[in-house]
Amino acid sequence: MSKPLPPSLLHEVWFRVRWPLVFAVLLGAALLVANGMIEDWGRLSNGFSNLFVFVNESLWPPDWSVMQPQAYPACERGPGLEFTCSTAWLGMIETLKIAFVATVLGCLLSLPMALFAARNLNPTWLTFFSRAVLAACRSLPSIVWAIFFVILIGLGPFAGILAMTVYTVGYLGKLQYEAIEGLEREPLDASRAMGHGWLERNLGVVLPEAANGLISQAIFMFEYNVRHGTVIGIVGAGGIGYYINLYLRFLQYDKVMAYLIIIFVVVLVLDQISILARSLFTDEPRKKRASWWSVLVPAGLLASSDAEK
Repeated sequence: MSKPLPPSLLHEVWFRVRWPLVFAVLLGAALLVANGMIEDWGRLSNGFSNLFVFVNESLWPPDWSVMQPQAYPACERGPGLEFTCSTAWLGMIETLKIAFVATVLGCLLSLPMALFAARNLNPTWLTFFSRAVLAACRSLPSIVWAIFFVILIGLGPFAGILAMTVYTVGYLGKLQYEAIEGLEREPLDASRAMGHGWLERNLGVVLPEAANGLISQAIFMFEYNVRHGTVIGIVGAGGIGYYINLYLRFLQYDKVMAYLIIIFVVVLVLDQISILARSLFTDEPRKKRASWWSVLVPAGLLASSDAEK
């Protein structure tokens, strides 16, 4: 008769296999659900070949004429700046403007709602009502809000600003009240013991304590709005999405590909800028990245060269 494993060994085995087991169960459940929805898995067999033909015949190479100055309306720029009259430049700049205005307005509106929604600051009835309002704002994606405001006030960037502002209030408000609820209890208890009122406690204790996280979230939200701002223009809410939709209707996919590459480059640049901006408001030390020389040159030679310096 074999002896049972000691509890310490069982605990070690469970500690090692628990996460792979969880992921395996989730993957199996996902495949089981997908199998109930997909009737014919064989349709994937020709998918990559069809994609290759579409990219080779319709998307590539991109048509960079979208960077040329538009003929109408007339736009005059100095030598070397003619590209600022192109539809790609004008659409991207309008998208950035929409995202900036929506982020500022959304942040100003979401912060009071987040303070009301925090359970460590308010009674249950107030937090429930505030969270319901925030949930209603983010329950619909920004493109659906854009359709609603285009119907309400007409085409143009104003509809895009309103749509993204509403979604920003719901999305950013949730991030903000979760950051506020994560504050330490000691400063709040000390503020209550000193007899501070609700407004004084929020302005003097809560916001300073949570400032780093709130600022970081606002910067992230601007980056998020730029990406989604390229989508809402498809329904006529302004931005570069308007031109993407225009060329999609005329089946000019090579120009659409050029717009997508421009959006990709702008998002990469904004991502790096947002990382730098967030690092100014967080307490995490900057980590020195390894250089390419550390891959090509042995570590001993690098250490000796650094010592000589």
